[in-house]
Order: sequence, then C-alpha cells, then structure tokens
Amino acid sequence: MPNPDPMTETLPVKPGQRLARGVARMLTGIGHAALAEFVPAGGLRVDVISVSPKGEIWVVECKSCRADFVADRKWQGYLEFCDRFFWAVDADFPEDLLPAGSGLIRADSWGAELVRMAPETRLAGARRSRLLRDIARVSTARLLALTDPLGISGAAS
Repeated sequence: MPNPDPMTETLPVKPGQRLARGVARMLTGIGHAALAEFVPAGGLRVDVISVSPKGEIWVVECKSCRADFVADRKWQGYLEFCDRFFWAVDADFPEDLLPAGSGLIRADSWGAELVRMAPETRLAGARRSRLLRDIARVSTARLLALTDPLGISGAAS
C-alpha cells in the first residue's frame, strides 16, 4: 500500500477551513502567531486571529462564497476584538460584496496574499491584555492536546 500524501491527508474539509489554513500560512510567513477558530467572547468565533511582531491583533474572517458572506450576521462584533480586520476570500469571490474600510486577503488551501491592508483601530489596553492572555492560553491548551492528549484532563480514561 503506498504511503498517503501528508499534505492532502491533513487538508481541512470545509471551504472556510481551507481558506483559514492558507491565511495562517501567510500570516506565519510574515512573523505573526496565527490561531484558527478562536472565541474572543461568548457567541463569537473568529476564523483566524493573529498577533503581529509589533503586538497588533488581527482578525481574519474567511468567506468561501456569496451565501456564506450574506448569512454572516456576527462579523461586526469582531471589530472590537482587533486592531485590524480582514476578509479572506478565494479568487472567485465577488469582492464588491465586501464592506469598504476593511482589509482583503486572497487565499486558497496552500497560501494567501495580502491584497489590501486594513485600517488600524487600536484596542484599549485592558482588552488587548486580556486577548493576549486568552490567545496564549488557548494556543497552549491546543498544543498540549496534540503532544499529550491526557494532559488537559490530567487523568487517563
């Protein structure tokens, strides 16, 4: 039996997850610490949040099609949890749907390119501090779950 291709075996299933993977690769390539599917507050889940080398917090919302964008009623709530807000879409997405005044990233499963930089809206210090702690805790818990699945609960099943 041939060895499976490790690149396709771990390919995310949903279109938005594929975009998020490409976005995370791009952000990591420019020095960011990227984290997918982060919950900044109850009822909200951002597709990708990242911390830049300068400490800026970016939120990237991935939209795979027109219907995905139209159905999203929560994205404006994400604005209060970042210094810069971006949309990530594939090459076929109708960009004229996207609100002006936000950043734009064109992405696919394998990478992404920054098309338009988002304007900066600085977070308040207390919110930035809380978000940075939460991002660190979630990232650490996810890494621990990969390297020591029993480490989270501390007990064997």
